[in-house]
Amino acid sequence: MKHIDAQRNWPLHPAQTAVLVVDVQGSEVQPELQAREPYYARSVKEEMLPALTRLVDGARAAGCEIVYTVMEALTRDGRDRSLDYKLSGMLIPKGSPLAEILPEARYQDDDIVLPKTSSGVFNSTTLAYVLRNMGITNVVVAGLMTDQCIDMAVRDGADLGFYMVCAGDACTTRSRERHDQALKAFGGYCRVQTVSEVLDDITQAGAESRKRAG
Repeated sequence: MKHIDAQRNWPLHPAQTAVLVVDVQGSEVQPELQAREPYYARSVKEEMLPALTRLVDGARAAGCEIVYTVMEALTRDGRDRSLDYKLSGMLIPKGSPLAEILPEARYQDDDIVLPKTSSGVFNSTTLAYVLRNMGITNVVVAGLMTDQCIDMAVRDGADLGFYMVCAGDACTTRSRERHDQALKAFGGYCRVQTVSEVLDDITQAGAESRKRAG
């Protein structure tokens, strides 16, 4: 999957890199959704989640920050939701089990979790502020859905001055066609790589940093 032009070939130094896990939560694996969307259900279980686990485990071991965002209102009645969420009937109340991060995403109790009530995590959370406080300049995005919240995260992050990378095999959506089209459409705003390629680049950059420091 690796197709990086020279201007986007930045090193992914672990201390400056975060993995952003988007909407990998209980609401996205409900039985009725899986029954209605067989491709999606199979892709999540057999492809996206195993790839995401490898990404989070590998990046964490290398020293990267792991940040999660989930769809969850700040209130039980959802009065804080975006207009679009209200019009769409999208409500995951504060404290709902549907907002719980799936085990395969490898959440740990000191990780940052930002609840959002719009498609764009940078629009409806303090993500940019938090990343800058931690000295993060590189953001590797993975999760759900490729053509919706992943797309928004990539484009908005790029516009806000972050160096964006999409781990394409750790994302999925309703069909393979929609997934591939989304990667192609927002590829101009980020690097699109496989999890293996991302981890190789993080490892290489980390080794170079240690060499210079030593």
